Amino acid sequence: MKPISTEKAVRLIEAENTLIFEVDRRLSKKDIKKEFEEMFKVKTDSINTLIKLNKKYAYIKLNKKNPAIDVATKLGMI
Repeated sequence: MKPISTEKAVRLIEAENTLIFEVDRRLSKKDIKKEFEEMFKVKTDSINTLIKLNKKYAYIKLNKKNPAIDVATKLGMI
């Protein structure tokens, strides 16, 4: 998992409590959710995926109890 820190990603963190990661194309949404929750010890509400230019991106919406900005700060994105 590789975090994406573009302007759009930062806006999603602040407005919608969502993080964007580049993930392995072979991973399913369940695999991504399990790996993310174990890695950061937070709960997720939903995961949407997008395949663009042969790369897979996961939009991970966090539970309201867990602010995305805290995870982004741990990763050094903000």
